Amino acid sequence: MRVIGVGDNVVDKYLYKKTMYPGGNALNFAVYAKQLGIDSAYMGVFGNDRAAEHIVETLKKLEVDISHCRHYEGENGFAAVDLVDGDRVFIGGNEGGIQKDNPLVLTQEDLEYIKTFEIAHSSIYSDMDSELHKLKELGLMVSYDFSSDYNDGLLKKNCQYIDVSLLSCGQLDEEAVENLLKQVYSYGSKLVIGTMGSKGALVYDGSAYYRQKPHFIQPVDTLGAGDSFFTKFILHYLAGKKENPEGDHAILLISSLEEGAKFAAKTCLVDGAFGYGIPF
Repeated sequence: MRVIGVGDNVVDKYLYKKTMYPGGNALNFAVYAKQLGIDSAYMGVFGNDRAAEHIVETLKKLEVDISHCRHYEGENGFAAVDLVDGDRVFIGGNEGGIQKDNPLVLTQEDLEYIKTFEIAHSSIYSDMDSELHKLKELGLMVSYDFSSDYNDGLLKKNCQYIDVSLLSCGQLDEEAVENLLKQVYSYGSKLVIGTMGSKGALVYDGSAYYRQKPHFIQPVDTLGAGDSFFTKFILHYLAGKKENPEGDHAILLISSLEEGAKFAAKTCLVDGAFGYGIPF
């Protein structure tokens, strides 16, 4: 299996300890897949500052393919993280940095390359809404993280091009989450996942809801928990579909959710999304 993250990368700058860590939804997907033994790549936009250099160096160490990335002169994307009442919270950033003025536009060469993968994962922070139809037309699986920055218009516009949609729903009660997932399914996604923080996760496949409780641990850092949960979930699901195409779909979803929860718990024991912090 080969997978690719297409879109956002940042450094997460932890202000209270003056340390920055590589991150970003699309980049995290590629890194977590690599940690799980899957051949992975990342395609995105880098600046030319120390933050960009550190991310590139880290990805090379991890042997994530970055051969199709763009490099521009300017500030790389960053998110600012601080400690508020004991919890790490995002308090700002530069909205993608150089990516804002130089969004990823997929060329024919890019598409031929992406076509060699089984799944392409992107996100709402990747500035790629206009490119989603190109990914869909390739015939591979497309997954997309809407985080908590979605609205009905955005979902209706984009989900026709997305096979697996991921939404952060911690602010909603479970009935509202169920209704939201069903709505997103009606817009075109075949699997819809709502993550609910300490309440776990919910998946809808068009016929039933599947619930997963988190594996409770004493976390070091919850950053990356949702990305790691999704990465392990979808990789386990795809592997199961490949090994046994006629297998029980419900059983596969349940086991994939459990595997995702296990991996997310491990991620919470690491600083940053996956470590590799340096001072700034």
